[in-house]
Amino acid sequence: METPDNATEAPAITRIADQDWTTASAQPQYRAAVVDLLGALAYGELAAFERLAEDAKLAPTLADKAELAKMASAEFHHFERLTERLTAIEVEPTGAMEPFARALDEFHRQTAPSDWLEGLVKAYVGDSIASDFYREVAVRLDSDTRSLVLGVLDDTGHGNFAVEKVRAAIEAEPRVGGRLALWARRLMGEALSQAQRVVADHDALSTMLVGGVADGFDLAEVGRMFSRITEAHTKRMAALGLAA
Repeated sequence: METPDNATEAPAITRIADQDWTTASAQPQYRAAVVDLLGALAYGELAAFERLAEDAKLAPTLADKAELAKMASAEFHHFERLTERLTAIEVEPTGAMEPFARALDEFHRQTAPSDWLEGLVKAYVGDSIASDFYREVAVRLDSDTRSLVLGVLDDTGHGNFAVEKVRAAIEAEPRVGGRLALWARRLMGEALSQAQRVVADHDALSTMLVGGVADGFDLAEVGRMFSRITEAHTKRMAALGLAA
């Protein structure tokens, strides 16, 4: 079958990941998804700052207290970058964060650590699961937003610090490992449940993950995404010297 001379080819579809913010944000649904994402991230960074500041009070030494204070400062800087970005795209930061405050506050309430070591494990495991989730989403974002998101997910140094302290504690008292392993498994379950609830409660984010503006990110891929997050958690548990 011949193609008529006056036929025109369908325009190539440019993936959002290949666009900048100005181009991609012309899609209202995509813009709404990014506002939700930045709002959730910003509140998460603010909560991380508050938690690290609280954990510093449990620190056994002055050096440990100072190290956590430095990490808390880094988290607050990430929070500032996100709120500055929201303001730059003409979104009121508090309004963008408020829809996520209750869920994140509830997660932290349900997983309040009882001591210094549980606090370290929570920050290492819980924050890493959240970071893995946001990195998975980031590959589908426009280039400007992706750069910002990956920048605020940079390791503040808490990972290596937690691994060093937890492994030393287990070596000194092996039975501590069993308690911390159970705690980490609980954190994993709560973190994944919380992430799924947040996405389910926000239509724009759901669309970003399962299709539409997400360039083909289908339900099967969402399942694989959570499998990758689980695998990464298992590796972190091994780094801590704990059984997954």
